[in-house]
Amino acid sequence: MYKINCLNPISDVGLKNFSDKYLVTADMQEADGILVRSASMHEMEIPKRLLAVARAGAGVNNIPLEKCAEKGVVVFNTPGANANGVKELVLAGMLLAARDVVGGIDWVRENVGNGDIAKAAEKEKKHFAGTEIQGKKLGVIGLGAIGVKVANAAVSLGMEVYGYDPYLSVNAAWNLSRSVVHVLNVDDIYAQCDYITIHVPLLDSTRGMINAVSIAKMKEGVVILNFARDLLANETDVLEGLASGKIARYVSDFPNPTTAGQKGCIVIPHLGASTEESEDNCAVMAVQEMMDYLENGNIRNSVNYPACDMGVCTNAGRVAIFHKNIANMITKFTAGFGEKGINISDMTNKSRGEVAYTMLDVEEKPTKEIVDALERIEGVFRARIVKG
Repeated sequence: MYKINCLNPISDVGLKNFSDKYLVTADMQEADGILVRSASMHEMEIPKRLLAVARAGAGVNNIPLEKCAEKGVVVFNTPGANANGVKELVLAGMLLAARDVVGGIDWVRENVGNGDIAKAAEKEKKHFAGTEIQGKKLGVIGLGAIGVKVANAAVSLGMEVYGYDPYLSVNAAWNLSRSVVHVLNVDDIYAQCDYITIHVPLLDSTRGMINAVSIAKMKEGVVILNFARDLLANETDVLEGLASGKIARYVSDFPNPTTAGQKGCIVIPHLGASTEESEDNCAVMAVQEMMDYLENGNIRNSVNYPACDMGVCTNAGRVAIFHKNIANMITKFTAGFGEKGINISDMTNKSRGEVAYTMLDVEEKPTKEIVDALERIEGVFRARIVKG
């Protein structure tokens, strides 16, 4: 019986995918797996029994990835599960920036007692008039699951779309509309596009990528949309760009003291993935990833360990080993099984940066004794019996 703890409310649509081998528990200390959305785990003590954490969403800045890796705890996320919800809000953000719909609605609310409001509106509406997005140039920085959907939808709306992603995956390339112009230098997007939307992860290399230097390269009156992470933009520089007129609108899904209520800022209260459908999709994917890992040792969509899939084990046993990505580890593992007279019928070894993951299918049931011996090898974080 596997025990699962939910640090946040998780959609029942996802939880219903657990088989009768699983029990949802309120006690994190006895959990084999944790499902989480926004709760911060940085100050939490990682339970010794814990095997996996699945984030029902894409961002994992609330989870101590390196700490989990060193304890042999696999962290999953659910890329693409909420992509459509975010895509739709990005399109809404573009429309709100193009035409002052919010200002117009506020004007109507302020004049609710005016008996001649219809007549007054005809005089005032010029203050809220804007432009259409058809024919405008949109630059999409980051062509992952969300970026591709935004780019394709914008093409359908008649926009001229430019996409930039130096790490464009084969799957993303297949799904991307042929009408999207793939540029090799992000400066081309800055120089040419009327609208710029960011869809990249928050890394050291992307933190503050929208700043005074990049803004200076942009067209006069550019609209910047940030539905990825607020720290991707130096928002002090953005406010200066708004004040000078270089930036016409800044649309963000991340309210904070810097931008909230500022002129030219359209700030949405982090609604990008907050749809029933997105939450259901994320929960289903997180549960499926968790089950495949706990039952088979397979890793898909992990953010701290490499992808690895050996299917369902048909042999007597399967052992998973988490270790440093250093030389001679496989030799030591196989020697350990050889000393016990246990034949290895299949094996996979994958690495990711400084960590690695090895799975071995064996022809006899592995014992706690062999696992203990594996964990005594220098460089091994953890070993577990997946089947046996």
